[in-house]
Amino acid sequence: MNNTTQIKKNYRFIKVQKLVIVSILIGFLAAFLGVILKNTTEYYEEIFFHQTVVNPIFLVIFPVFGLSIIYFLREYLFKKKENKGIKEVFESTNSNSKNLPSYKIPSHFINGFLTVVFGGSTGIEVSTVVASATIGSVAQRKQNVFRQYKTELICAGVAAGITALFSSPIAGLLFSLEVISRKVTRAFVLTNLIAVSIAFGLIYLLDEKPLFAVHNMIWHLRAIPYFVLLGIIAGINSVYLTRCVLFFKEQFSKIKVPYFKIIFGSVILSVSLFVFPQLYGEGYHAIKTIFINPNGMVLSVSMVLTFIGILVLKPIVTSATLASGGDGGVFAPSLFIGAFLGLLLALILNTYFNANIIPLNFIIIGMAAVLSASIHAPFTALFLVCGLTNDYTLFLPILVVCLISKYTAKMIYPFTVYTYSPSLVK
Repeated sequence: MNNTTQIKKNYRFIKVQKLVIVSILIGFLAAFLGVILKNTTEYYEEIFFHQTVVNPIFLVIFPVFGLSIIYFLREYLFKKKENKGIKEVFESTNSNSKNLPSYKIPSHFINGFLTVVFGGSTGIEVSTVVASATIGSVAQRKQNVFRQYKTELICAGVAAGITALFSSPIAGLLFSLEVISRKVTRAFVLTNLIAVSIAFGLIYLLDEKPLFAVHNMIWHLRAIPYFVLLGIIAGINSVYLTRCVLFFKEQFSKIKVPYFKIIFGSVILSVSLFVFPQLYGEGYHAIKTIFINPNGMVLSVSMVLTFIGILVLKPIVTSATLASGGDGGVFAPSLFIGAFLGLLLALILNTYFNANIIPLNFIIIGMAAVLSASIHAPFTALFLVCGLTNDYTLFLPILVVCLISKYTAKMIYPFTVYTYSPSLVK
């Protein structure tokens, strides 16, 4: 009896050892992939965007060229294998038989990069999530002892990838929990904590800086009613984004000739970019410009029209990008929409209602609010935006507004682009 007990203990110890080792490996590889994709995309996106400023004709050439290259890569290099984004991750974690094939690592890496660099109005976050999830999926197939931890190891890859992109290990953990796993096990805690620790250690060694580093030291209680208003409007805007993406995907799926999809999507993208260059790629370059001195901005009619145009068109161009073959998701578009929505609301309140609120706060909270409502993950959005700005001063108002925006969106429309399925609405 004692021998049997000792054998079981030894087996559990060896299994834990192997889980620790594989979690370290997953954390490093997923984070390394995320860092490379983020920095490479940011570097070349800046170069290509500058070319469109110098020669606007590239606004016509880049979208159709980028989408065409992605189409031919999928057709001939990846053998017509489909990409469903995060839905593939859900399908894999919810099924014992479905796995994420290894080709999805280069597929999403390359296609995500090409989409954004050539002006596709989305981001690399979903590309990184699926590619890093695949790292975890491949790892769990290597030994029989890992088979029962399929979801945990996939989540470890996802958590490490998100940590690398947004410099926030807590956001990585919460995204894996709120969006992918939705349950906590001891194996989940072990594998994901190790993976995000390795990922955070890597970005620390590489001296990765926060994307929007700000120094915000104050917020006022009198702004709470306006924060609530922002949460409600952000929830409504997120539903508009979700419905746009679903509508465009449905309409484009009716087009049987693939290259017609590329042409239609490119026309929408090119015209929109010509009118509002801020919509190019991830749009982080545009967010950085409004972070420069938002508290000193003076509202004008042209500014209002520009902001409204951006807020109306961003979901449309994002949807056209994805429906015509681009690789990406709603992370970056949600942050973009939230930043411009928050600033516009703050300027309107200050100009016409003497609210005396701080526009910078509304930019930051708006980013978190729209993201929270778009993916139904308020705690992920909270820590992700705090990580992006490297500032936790607004922790409490962001938390409140994220919850308001999420439940506002759910009341209007219960699905996200990740959870929607035609069978659910029949």
